[in-house]
Amino acid sequence: MRMAPKRQRRSKSASRRKEKGQPPGVHPLALTSATQELFECRADEDVTRESPYKLLRKYAIIQDIKTRAAVSDFSPMEQIVLDYAEEEILLVFDKDSTYGQNFYLDLTAEAKHRLTKPQDSELFEDEMRRTPETKKSTSLITEKEIEQESVKEREKLRLKFSRVQVEIGTTVTLSDYNVADSKHNYVEFPSYQDNRSFIRVMQRDCGIQAVSRLRSDATQTAWKLKKNDFTQYSPRELSQEEKEAILQSESLKNFTMSVTPRVLLALQQQEIADVFVDDFEALGSAAEAGDLPGQTSDLLVLHQGFTDKMHTKDRKISSINWHPTIPGVIAVALTTKKGEESMESAVFGSQPSFIVFYSFSFPTNSQLLLRSPGDILCFEFCPSNPNIIAGGCINGQVVLWDISAYVTCLQGSQPSGTHSSDNKETFNFDEKKVGTPTVDFCAMSDVKATHKARITDIHWLLPSVQVSVAGVPVENTSNISVQIVTCGLDGTIMFWDLRVPTMPEQPLAGTMQDQKTTGTSWSVPQPFTHLRSTWRPLFKIDFSGEHVPVKFSMDLCTCQRNTVKEFSETLPDYSQLRIPPANEMKVLEDVNTKFYTGTEDGEIIYSDWKLGKDESGQQYSPKPLFCVGAHLMMVNTVQRSPFFQDIILTTGPLHFAIWKDGVTEGPLVKSQWSGDECTVGCWSLSRPAVFFIGKANGCLEVWNLLESSIKPVHVQTHVTSSRITCLKPWAVSLKKHFLAVTNDLGVLRIFEILRTLYHPSKNEISRMEKYFDMEKNYLKFWREKEKLWSKEKKVAEEPKQKKVEPSRSAKSVCTAEEEELKRYNDFKMLEESILKEIGLW
Repeated sequence: MRMAPKRQRRSKSASRRKEKGQPPGVHPLALTSATQELFECRADEDVTRESPYKLLRKYAIIQDIKTRAAVSDFSPMEQIVLDYAEEEILLVFDKDSTYGQNFYLDLTAEAKHRLTKPQDSELFEDEMRRTPETKKSTSLITEKEIEQESVKEREKLRLKFSRVQVEIGTTVTLSDYNVADSKHNYVEFPSYQDNRSFIRVMQRDCGIQAVSRLRSDATQTAWKLKKNDFTQYSPRELSQEEKEAILQSESLKNFTMSVTPRVLLALQQQEIADVFVDDFEALGSAAEAGDLPGQTSDLLVLHQGFTDKMHTKDRKISSINWHPTIPGVIAVALTTKKGEESMESAVFGSQPSFIVFYSFSFPTNSQLLLRSPGDILCFEFCPSNPNIIAGGCINGQVVLWDISAYVTCLQGSQPSGTHSSDNKETFNFDEKKVGTPTVDFCAMSDVKATHKARITDIHWLLPSVQVSVAGVPVENTSNISVQIVTCGLDGTIMFWDLRVPTMPEQPLAGTMQDQKTTGTSWSVPQPFTHLRSTWRPLFKIDFSGEHVPVKFSMDLCTCQRNTVKEFSETLPDYSQLRIPPANEMKVLEDVNTKFYTGTEDGEIIYSDWKLGKDESGQQYSPKPLFCVGAHLMMVNTVQRSPFFQDIILTTGPLHFAIWKDGVTEGPLVKSQWSGDECTVGCWSLSRPAVFFIGKANGCLEVWNLLESSIKPVHVQTHVTSSRITCLKPWAVSLKKHFLAVTNDLGVLRIFEILRTLYHPSKNEISRMEKYFDMEKNYLKFWREKEKLWSKEKKVAEEPKQKKVEPSRSAKSVCTAEEEELKRYNDFKMLEESILKEIGLW
């Protein structure tokens, strides 16, 4: 039943070939470009007019028909290909479309013979190009069938409707009439299935989708009520008589005599060699063996964990710093979480926040608290006096603390916040605890002359440098750090001086009034009485609202290496220091005043804070030397390398980048998007090629540029259970290094860095210098190539621009813009009218 229609189609196709004059065995075929590329028979490339032949495997054609079905170009020739006896079929490229298509299949017996003898190709082409003779057409159906199928005009019917003669002229009354009330007034012809004629559906287009079977199920577990409980026990001891009986027993004497030789032998071996030493670690680390990846699974080992449930509840850690002189003491700044911040936190004294000090000696309690009027987003220890701490508040004010009176608390042998009990046998639940010492701030900037938005970064200037009122770097003869640099979200960077001004300023009445209204009383220590209510910025850099700085890095700022430093026994008294007059200051000409800034929009700005002068002599803030949108969102880290002062690491949510001073073409190194948000980054203190990147998923990446600049050499998973907020390394000694990691749950964790990460490889500094120089040269070469390509592109486009008609002048462009504006206004009016009609305007 299925083959009969195919034989009919073959007969029809044969008749068509006869009508067109095609030789028997030749079948025209249209091949698309996709099919040509699949069978490697591309027109004018694989087959040409001179070499038009291509042998195709019969099996490949059949597979294409099965795979692509009706889409295949060989589907019309399916039965012809199946009936062909040979394994290879000759495909001929018809350049002139002699038979109506671009290809044809030659299934004649002489096809392969003609291919094996190329000398007869010209005769074959002449024979194929010969004009076919006309033949008389033969009808395949009878004339009677044609007569039956033809449409003829049938005889027209004539109908006449008339009214009864009696009713002619009478009045007509019309009324509604329901046809369904009477079955005799209409005839219904419902549709029904005719069993005599049935059309079988041979092909149907339908779509299917395979989905996994779903099953709904439920389970129930028995829930037990949880409750807090405690127990107290005391050890059960033997009586004195039982102890004496055991000591005098023969079994104990025999046991002692049997194990004594073995114990003595073990003690002797321990004195000769350490039996607990790790021999594999003593053989050498991977860093010494050529800076290859280490074999340790975890390069960071958890050393200590800190948390204060009283002060860290619903808060996150925004900044972290190690104490410069007291080993094992670390301070963290706590801020409210992003979703819980309110305007009240920016008001003086409404919601106090704290900087918490922890110590390795007493990890269960906080050792010291620094109270502030609002959340502290950043803080730093003074490099000249570690007892002075400067912080940036959420309301834009700069806050100072003096912890000179509480140094013994941090160095004490007994932890703060606890009280020793004489009863050591049982717990004393009625014992009163002594609270953690709290230190109030000793100075705060004037609220009317400070940042108008939150302070996001703060740094101390070097002790040997200071900045004048005009923003010029001058020499600091006192060799004491007296100036602070801050940046805020109001688009400004401010310089602050802790010394007494030459002409003391009068306190503002508004500030004193604000103090009275807030109801807060705070005592200012003697060193900072001159800053009370009169502390204003010395110099300000304003980005004029174009950029919002978040993080910055200056060459004159202290590079905190977090090592134990030597400080003089006599700490400076800031109340005795004075700002020298401008004529006594020595200008430093060789000081680098350029700095990097990361903005809220992910831009990296390289600018100079020195004020320029125009032709009239007036000073103005210079424009940035370059501005690059390196990070798509807010920059969270801008940090200089402790080994190279001209190398800067910046991190954003998507990737990190490494920059070099003076290179304006772009970053030397830029990472790819790894799928996880980068939250913070920091350099290693002992290896120039190593730095750490914190992630939002709690993982920590360790990068080594000498090994790979594409992927990290190690990824430490599950460092924290939430988003990493801060990273701070610290070197206790040459063989002891720690890394502090904080998260947005207020938890601080200290990890010990293994030898592979802190022990530098051979000539690592010189190798890194060569690496940065190579990246710099490559970047410049790439930028020159881009400029060359752009020039070539412009030269290639110039002839096209010359061909443009001269009628396109500036006037026509203006006319087109006016027409577009008119259309837009008409559209807005139409939109307004429609919204008014439907009541939405």
